[in-house]
Amino acid sequence: MPDRIDSPDEVRPPAGTIRKAVPLLWGIMLCGCVTLAAVAIQAVEERLLGHPYIEAIVIAILLGTAIRTLWEPGPRWRAGIAFSAKQLLEIAVALLGASLTFAAISASGFALVGSVAALVVLSLAVTFGISRSLGLPVRLSILVACGNSICGNSAIAAVAPVIGASRDDVASSISFTAVLGVIVVLGLPLLIPLLQLTETQYGILAGMTVYAVPQVLAATVPAGVVSTQIGTLVKLIRVMMLGPLVACIAVFGRSLRADPAPGGSWRTKFFQTVPWFIVAFFVMATLRSLSLLPDAAIFPIRKTANVLTIMSMAALGLGVDLRVIGRVGGRVTAAVTLSLLFLIVISLGLVRVVAPA
Repeated sequence: MPDRIDSPDEVRPPAGTIRKAVPLLWGIMLCGCVTLAAVAIQAVEERLLGHPYIEAIVIAILLGTAIRTLWEPGPRWRAGIAFSAKQLLEIAVALLGASLTFAAISASGFALVGSVAALVVLSLAVTFGISRSLGLPVRLSILVACGNSICGNSAIAAVAPVIGASRDDVASSISFTAVLGVIVVLGLPLLIPLLQLTETQYGILAGMTVYAVPQVLAATVPAGVVSTQIGTLVKLIRVMMLGPLVACIAVFGRSLRADPAPGGSWRTKFFQTVPWFIVAFFVMATLRSLSLLPDAAIFPIRKTANVLTIMSMAALGLGVDLRVIGRVGGRVTAAVTLSLLFLIVISLGLVRVVAPA
């Protein structure tokens, strides 16, 4: 069995003194080097193609996996890699809350928000059912469902520590989702003339089906400014559902995690049920909504969250077992493909209802 992200033997960093923290540095620095390489490759993409069709988060996993295939990190590196895979990811998820405001939800119009939310819930249920019917494990099925229905890689990365998913599950779900994401970005504009979609209709469709915000821009810019604005708005509504989704999974899916034995104070029990970083996510969102976070701090917070997420994905890649991915690759691809087709179909239905031609 692969090591889980929240394995206490590997993940908990040495505490108390700088001397005990030193062993973490080697693994963290390795993840940092992989992160720098991934960010550099994405920058080259943006310069040559205008948009990052394959984001640094995916590149980091691929680079980490390639390194792990050629060389297995020894004991010197493992503590820092494990720390990067869990603790840095949790901090990144908490910081993501600063990107959201409750005002954006109300400004979007409750009809659109409600429709998108309903389709996301439906997509979660159908995708999970498809994945399980194809024989995928429960945790991997949850990751595929969340990635397909919410926001691709970011959703997978946020949900993984909550359900105790393994590195291999995370790497395989992100890798195959990323491939389909690129195909969608390149192929979705073909539906504009085929289905005679207006800019508004296409914007809704793109916002509902494309995984990442940068990919939404890549898919909608050629269709016009209106498509870009609406696509981004719909996509952000989907992203806003990440916090409530992870909180629900934390509460109702506690049996999926290797939690400590029951007992202790109410505070200990609470954080065993709802992870600290989910609480921090909502605290950050509340502070942003109340304008208690200065505007000048938002960009650095977002960049920090992005870098920490990429580092955690690099760490996951460095622990990936390619043999496990090979065994589930075909089924994951089938699950993502079928789920994506379903999402496109129901999104087209939403388009016809919300924005008739």
